[in-house]
Parts: sequence; C-alpha cells; structure tokens
Amino acid sequence: MATFSLRFDKKDIQEWASRYDYPLESHITDVVGPTAKDLGYFTKPAFLELCRWKTPRSQSRVEANSEDFIREVTLTALSTPCEELRIGVLTLLRGVGWPTASVILHFAHREPYPILDFRALWSLGFEELPPYDFPFWWAYTQTCRELAQAAGVSMRILDRALWQYSKEQSGLMRS
Repeated sequence: MATFSLRFDKKDIQEWASRYDYPLESHITDVVGPTAKDLGYFTKPAFLELCRWKTPRSQSRVEANSEDFIREVTLTALSTPCEELRIGVLTLLRGVGWPTASVILHFAHREPYPILDFRALWSLGFEELPPYDFPFWWAYTQTCRELAQAAGVSMRILDRALWQYSKEQSGLMRS
C-alpha cells in the first residue's frame, strides 16, 4: 500500500493555496464543473474545455469522443455508487487517463475528489510516479479527504496547495 507524507505542515495549506494561480481556472470552478454537476453529466464542449485545462496535449484524442459517449460515460461516473467503476469508466474516453479522470470527478462530483497530478504526489512524498491503478487512486483519495478534513479546508484548497508547493519547492520543470 502506498505511503503518503505531506512535505509541509498542514497548518500552511491555506498559505500555499493562496499563492496558486492557474489560467482559466475560475471558469472551470464557477461554470464548467457546476454545470456538469447539475446536469449529472458533461456535454462535449464542457468536456473538451475541462480536458484542455488539465492537459492541452490530449485535445486531438478527446475530440474523437462522440457527444453521446461523453454523456453516457460521465453520467455513469457521476451517478454510480461504485468507486472503482466511477474512476474506471472515465478512462474509456479517448484521451482520458487517471489524471484527467480525477479532474472530472474533482470538479463535477458531489463528493470531494483530489486531482491526481505529479505535483500533488510530489508534495505528498513521491519522488517517482507510481503506477496508477484503483488501489493507489483510492488510497490517494482517502488520504486527501482525511488531510483536507483535518486541516479544515476544501478539496480544491488542498489541491491548490499541493500543486503550488511542488511548483515552488521541487524544481520540477513540467507545468
């Protein structure tokens, strides 16, 4: 089982999160995510926008998904009580791996889900990316939920803090 260890004091989560600035996020948090949450699924334009926000490199692949397939897959993910199906079904979408699937859940599911990202993982003690599978993702999700609750912050605040801390401290070059 994976071991997660926050590289900074949890009392500093708000401070690290306040330094976070990522392009176009307010539209994702204020419009795209809430609309999908209300509908219970993603439309193709919203799905493409969310995927572009996470990783522009996937655009040609995610555009190949049909409107119907996007709706049905995301409807399943956002409505099933089965955690393994919830994350796994999203990876059926072309261009969607574990990180992008986690973004869909993070912004559109009623439960709190962390974004699976190399920066967040670095901030939780990982020098190398582990293989992504359901047991790892579920352990990561539970760890982040517990950490957010213990710190008294939302999952979005925790995600921003983990990302920003890594960006400033790790020397990693990816964005």
